[in-house]
Amino acid sequence: MNFSSNLIKDTVEAFAALPGIGRKSALRLALHLLEQPEEVTTEFAEAIQKMRTGIKTCKRCGNLSDDDICSICRDPARDDSLICVVEGVRDLMAIEDTQHFRGRYHVLGGLITPIEGVGPADLTISDLMQRAALSETKELIMALSPTIDGDTTIFYINKQLTERGIDVNVSNIARGVSFGGELEYADGVTLGRSILARTPYKS
Repeated sequence: MNFSSNLIKDTVEAFAALPGIGRKSALRLALHLLEQPEEVTTEFAEAIQKMRTGIKTCKRCGNLSDDDICSICRDPARDDSLICVVEGVRDLMAIEDTQHFRGRYHVLGGLITPIEGVGPADLTISDLMQRAALSETKELIMALSPTIDGDTTIFYINKQLTERGIDVNVSNIARGVSFGGELEYADGVTLGRSILARTPYKS
C-alpha cells in the first residue's frame, strides 16, 4: 500500500496495530477522520488520551473504573453473597451484558498457564481468598473459559479454599459454553443461561 503522505501512513499503521483491524480498514478509518471537522478528531484523540491516563483498576474487584472503586462494587443492590470469578474485564462485561447476574465480580487478570510462565502468584488469587473468607460470601461462581487452563485455575482455587479452611460453595457455569471456547465470544443468551444453570464444582 503506497501513501502520498507519511502522516496518513503513520495513522494507518497505528490503526492497523489494533486487534481485528486490517490495513484497508485502517485506511478507511484514517480517511474518515480526515473528512470530519477538526474539533471531532480533536475530541476523538482527547477521549483516547483521557482514557489512557485516567482509567483505574478497581481496588476491590479488579474491574476498570473511573474511580478507585467501580460502580458495580459501589452498587448497594448487588448480592454480596455471590462472587463471579472471571479471567479478565472483557469477560466481566460480557456477563454484565446478559443482565442475568446481580452479584459481585472478581477479575483474576488471567489464567494459570505454566507453558507461558503464568503462575498463581501472577494472578489475584490471594485477594480472592481474602474476599472468600468474608462472612457474607456464600458462593464463588467460576465463570472461566472452558479450557485446560481454565480448569487448572479452578482446581487450584478450590484447593486453596480447602487448605485454608474457607467454607464457601464453588460452582461452574453450565457447559452451554463449549469446551475450548473463549467466554467473551459466547452469545449473550448462552452465557446468561450458563450463569443461571451453574453446577457445583467437584474436584
